[in-house]
Amino acid sequence: MSLKGKHIVLGVTGSIAAYKSALLTRLLIKKGAEVQIVITPAGKEFITPVTLSALSGKPVISEFFASGDGTWHSHVDLGLWADLMIVAPATASTLGKMAHGIADNMLITTYLSMKAPVFAAPAMDLDMFRHVTTQRNLEILRKDGVQIIEPAEGELASHLEGKGRMEEPEKIAAILEKFFTQGTELDKIKILITAGPTYERIDPVRFIGNFSSGKMGFALAEECAARGAEVLLITGPSSLSLSHPRIRRVNVESAREMHAAALQAFPGMNAAILSAAVADYRPETVAEHKIKRTEGEGITLTLTPNPDIAAALGAMKRADQLLIGFALETDDEEPNALRKMEKKKLDFIVLNSLRDKGAGFGHDTNKVTILSRNGEKQSFELQTKRETAKEIIDTVFIGDGHLSRISCS
Repeated sequence: MSLKGKHIVLGVTGSIAAYKSALLTRLLIKKGAEVQIVITPAGKEFITPVTLSALSGKPVISEFFASGDGTWHSHVDLGLWADLMIVAPATASTLGKMAHGIADNMLITTYLSMKAPVFAAPAMDLDMFRHVTTQRNLEILRKDGVQIIEPAEGELASHLEGKGRMEEPEKIAAILEKFFTQGTELDKIKILITAGPTYERIDPVRFIGNFSSGKMGFALAEECAARGAEVLLITGPSSLSLSHPRIRRVNVESAREMHAAALQAFPGMNAAILSAAVADYRPETVAEHKIKRTEGEGITLTLTPNPDIAAALGAMKRADQLLIGFALETDDEEPNALRKMEKKKLDFIVLNSLRDKGAGFGHDTNKVTILSRNGEKQSFELQTKRETAKEIIDTVFIGDGHLSRISCS
């Protein structure tokens, strides 16, 4: 009964894979979950609500209003009731509606009201799955915090072979079990995370900055929160959004603002992960008005050092705190990272190189090596930043008893 007492909303859409939703319902019920099924009108063409209701023990919800008596099904109540929502199967149409908020059926309105984490298991033909539109919608959903359970390869409804089969119910149930297990790993742990770039003003309209998007730091924040941690995310300018209620976001602009926020918060934290790309220097003076262009003449900027956040936190770190830094290097990567870790009294440093294709600023992927003060090194292949976040958290918190060190306080 590994899911005992968990409230799960299962969304079923119009795919031949809807028969698997019956098997998934049965598995989740056997593991102790309460399952409320919400089905689209097209879904009822593939599997009947009678079948799903018999398996779940609850009436299946499809329409906004009950027939005849004027009562309505509250998607808001479902969003508050659920511990998790999974859409399985998720058709290309439903994924597109989820990505763009097209609330034309009960399933989508339930998704838009959902306070709990959301999973989706796509099911469609191979050409539809690999189409640029579908992939764009999946990427939007990932950025919105939806966890995508990748489809498998095999024979499809078209009798073609390829990627698009909904993952098997046994594997989906195992993924959900693991999610709830991980959700308690960092329970009561408080983690400070810095993310994004900093902007150092030259005048009211110009700044010195860098190409950081904040994607790695935001992925780390989501992963820590999903495992039960209370997260304070201090981020420089970023267009990214967050979906987890255990994340508190503080927006800053400059390195000095981030430095002040981090120093104020760190004493109350169990750990800090410093993934922000903080500007090392800022203009010595900031013009009060926009600097006008003068033909044939250049301008000279005098730069002054910014405060070093990692060094400041390293100097004040207690024995029961963990401090993890990042190093983005272009040459002599490992020696430079090791020197930074030693100088700033970090417990771990996450190294990535701009020479690795698909790693670093702006990408949805990363390729990292994690170095520790005890001399250990773990390298990982190119993967999504959310997958990279999982590896980082497993290494720095779960491995070698680090969690017990910071939990004892």
